[in-house]
This record gives sequence, C-alpha cells and structure tokens, in this order.
Amino acid sequence: MYAVIVTGGKQYKVAEGEYLKIEKLEVATGESVTFDRVLLVANGDDVNIGAPVVAGAKVVAEVISQGRHDKVRIIKFRRRKHHMKRMGHRQWFTEIKITGISA
Repeated sequence: MYAVIVTGGKQYKVAEGEYLKIEKLEVATGESVTFDRVLLVANGDDVNIGAPVVAGAKVVAEVISQGRHDKVRIIKFRRRKHHMKRMGHRQWFTEIKITGISA
C-alpha cells in the first residue's frame, strides 16, 4: 500500500515503514504528524485518485529528527570583470517515519 502526499509545496510517494526527509515542520521529536492532503491511495490494483484530494484519507507519521542538509555552494562569476561572489545555503529538514496509511 502506498500514497502520494503534499507537504512543503512538494509531492512525495510514501509507503508504511518508510523514512523520509521533508521540509521543516514545527513539531517536536517523537511526536506524531497527520497529513490530510493525500492525492492518491493505492492498495494493489485498487487505486483511489483524488480531485484534488482523496476524501477521508490520512497518512500518519512519527517525527524522528530535525536537522539541516549538506551545504550547497553557490558561485557567481563574471569573467574579465574582477567579480566573484561565493555563497552557501543549508536547508532545514524534518525526518519522519510513515506509521500508517488509511483510506
């Protein structure tokens, strides 16, 4: 059984027992999170597609940790102009474990 959920402006295909890093949620470690915006729920050949979401479907997950991704380095360079600018960015994430999918 799997589902497609929307969180943080992105769509994720999730299955029960799967670990996932998503955009940061303001939830403490160890707490439970429920995702109501479920676009698709599939159980074998039985597939429910929402318009835009599946009514009554929920995905429950447990927050494992909060953290930051590796640094992404950005370099802006203009040739022959004596100009180079270096920047970096580390995006926050929340790691979750999918504990249940209900249609």
